Amino acid sequence: MIPTALTLSDDQAEAWDAVSDLLGDAGVDLLGGSTLPPKDDPNGAVLAVLGKAGSGKTLLLAELFKSLKEAGVDIVSGDYEGKKRRDRRTLAILAPTNKAASVLRNRGVPATTIHRILYTPMYDPEYEKIAEWLAGNGDRPDPDVLELEGVTDVALDRAFASYQINTSVPAALAAAGLKGSDFITGWKRREDPLDIGFVDESSMLDAKQFEDLKDIFPTLVLFGDPAQLPPVKAEGGKMVFDQLPEQHQLILSRVHRQTADNPILDLAHALADPQVDFYAFEKLVAEAAAKDDRVVMAQRVESDLMARSPCLVWRNATRIKLIHAFRNAFGAPDDELLAGEPLICDGIELPVKHRKKRLDLEARGLIKGAQVIYLGPGRKPGFSRLHMMGAEDPQLSAASIVKIELEGDEEPFIPFAAKMGATFLHGAAVTIHKAQGSQWDTVQVFAPDIYAASRMGRVEAGQPLWKRLAYVAITRAENRLCWVVRNRLARPSGTLRTDDLAVAPAPLTLAVQTDGEET
Repeated sequence: MIPTALTLSDDQAEAWDAVSDLLGDAGVDLLGGSTLPPKDDPNGAVLAVLGKAGSGKTLLLAELFKSLKEAGVDIVSGDYEGKKRRDRRTLAILAPTNKAASVLRNRGVPATTIHRILYTPMYDPEYEKIAEWLAGNGDRPDPDVLELEGVTDVALDRAFASYQINTSVPAALAAAGLKGSDFITGWKRREDPLDIGFVDESSMLDAKQFEDLKDIFPTLVLFGDPAQLPPVKAEGGKMVFDQLPEQHQLILSRVHRQTADNPILDLAHALADPQVDFYAFEKLVAEAAAKDDRVVMAQRVESDLMARSPCLVWRNATRIKLIHAFRNAFGAPDDELLAGEPLICDGIELPVKHRKKRLDLEARGLIKGAQVIYLGPGRKPGFSRLHMMGAEDPQLSAASIVKIELEGDEEPFIPFAAKMGATFLHGAAVTIHKAQGSQWDTVQVFAPDIYAASRMGRVEAGQPLWKRLAYVAITRAENRLCWVVRNRLARPSGTLRTDDLAVAPAPLTLAVQTDGEET
């Protein structure tokens, strides 16, 4: 086992050794801190590190990342990829969504989304010289030689200082006073393979994404939680790592010393007990709430929290009712959105001829399931100014189609819409399936929906559905869990706000030209 400053549990150490052996076969020696040129292996290798919440998956991923970096492996991000070298070894750390990637970034791990690796940006050649210098692969460029407007020695100093903090080329260039349209000329589908890939939240992967990743990464390590909900279209309710040979699945147990005195994790692990039914579980929640203020038996949904942390539900009918209750509580008119209302991206509606613009939107993080906050109308009809939660460069303006769903079979109400662009649903409440991969400081779980699932008696992959729903829902909470037991909504303490959102240095405008008209 490679020695580390951090003491690993026995199963973490075994997983470390297995991943280390896998990387050694691929030419990366973690023990010696050295690398060899990549091998041509047509079959590739896939390993899964699996465990429930609190088992130390993220800790292990972070320590492996540090060791790989110390061994000289280059980190490939979604915003820039350095020039290829024959002996270069690379690592990309991926998550299915921006929100899931931001959970890793908050822990110092430079994660990006799978989509940002499948589609890579193309840089203007002059700006690429700056990017190569920032990434440590070239000399500092001379502004007089570059002859780029706005690029001075002072601007380069600002870019360098930003890169030391964020290790993001676009963020560094934004700090220098530039915007994406200055230096990114387009996006292309990756054709050449990379090297080593770490994928967090791999329980969310569908079969197509898994095959795409295996095409790109000869060495792939999946980190996942087998107790979560499988993708909606998963065959037989199974996750992609279930198809791996048993010897390629490494199981981590809960690391008690690192998660001691955590009532939320205690509740999550209590669901594994087959003797615990819904009533027994709710009694455990009440007992935890009586002892620790990190668990709350709430009598109503807090509307203030819904603006940033959606209420988690199982049924769509519940979601729609809560959304309308939220909008009514804040006095939102029927025909427009208020600044500060949360939205969920429901996809991109663009014709095939605008494929490049679709890639542009998606590569910047505006993919299905992305959580955004509405900041107000854009400068053109149908455009919205948005803040993408969890994104490194969060603020943009995009052509939008916003749908407010109505109860029953009625068609959604559309307060405004561009002719084409990104479509959005309201995000004050979301289904537990959609919340998977995300985390919030405080999470509200609508318990009557979990109870309804328990009454149905459905089983998924050998586990009662209600237990999977409850497990995923409560483990979305980083610090505080509110178990809402009644169908009520608390009045808001004030108006919706946007001043708590970080302002990007240079907002991006994403538009589509159609027949000479901007939409």
